[in-house]
Amino acid sequence: MRAVEITSFGGPEVLRLGERPVPQSGVGEVLIRVLASGINRPDVLQRLGHYAPPAGTSDLPGLEVAGVVESGDAAAMAKAGIRVGDRICALVAGGGYAEWCVAPVAQCLPAPAGFSDIEAASLPETFFTVWSNVFDRGHLQAGESLMVQGGASGIGVTAIQLARAFGATVIATAGSDEKCAACLTLGAHHAINYKSQDFVAEAKRITDGKGVDVVLDMVAGDYVAREVECVAEDGRIVIIAVQGGVKSEFNAGLVLRRRLTITGSTLRPRSIAFKGAIARALRERVWPLLEAGQVRPVIHSTFAASDAAKAHALMESNQHIGKIVLTW
Repeated sequence: MRAVEITSFGGPEVLRLGERPVPQSGVGEVLIRVLASGINRPDVLQRLGHYAPPAGTSDLPGLEVAGVVESGDAAAMAKAGIRVGDRICALVAGGGYAEWCVAPVAQCLPAPAGFSDIEAASLPETFFTVWSNVFDRGHLQAGESLMVQGGASGIGVTAIQLARAFGATVIATAGSDEKCAACLTLGAHHAINYKSQDFVAEAKRITDGKGVDVVLDMVAGDYVAREVECVAEDGRIVIIAVQGGVKSEFNAGLVLRRRLTITGSTLRPRSIAFKGAIARALRERVWPLLEAGQVRPVIHSTFAASDAAKAHALMESNQHIGKIVLTW
């Protein structure tokens, strides 16, 4: 099969289209003929040598795919209601940049009705991540407020739409007026251009001094100190990436006085059972919203698999709004 390989650690140019044996599915797994593969920031980190795949996982990049079920564990498939020939999308721990990919049955979801393979491939990584961190870990409730740092990213456009759909007030930050406008179009109630506005002052103004209830932070670094200043009493800061650096200094006194929670997670190394629980929640709570058109995928660009280097260059430029997808 064709597969996009990381030939050495470095820039986008180290990605090469090569050949690999077709993987074999095992107990509790399915083999998927991949038609589209989503691109995510962790793929870039893996290419740079900063995010190794979990032990026993394919060294190929790629955390989400969409395609057709070719074969698999019959008992596990029957229990999950999956059949050979079904169109599905799946979250995987690696190996997604290939024409064939093995996925745990528990981490597979049906392609939503009416969705193309490209649209379906854009869903798993961001929707699993947002559900796990905003709703499970951040405990966002209807009537509360959510600040999404990087609202125009793949994670951001998903968080905006889901939080809005479940009754939260959404404040998004982005690095240009164009991106802020896109966030508002997607359902954010407010958008802050962090290059020309102070998001701390704006968050306090928007909330009449109360502060935001939950922050979804993909930056970390010096952002954490500023977020501590603009979070409400009993607020939660959920860190899911460290694009601004791994070291943070903040006013611990504010954490005490406001009873704040600072937490975070990485999804990739978690167990199949953990990810399967997220998949079930998405199937029950979110897939109906997708099929009803209340939440939609946002696709910025698609690239042929042979142009994976160009796709990564675009992601690193931060000029995109929404998702970037490879096609096979």
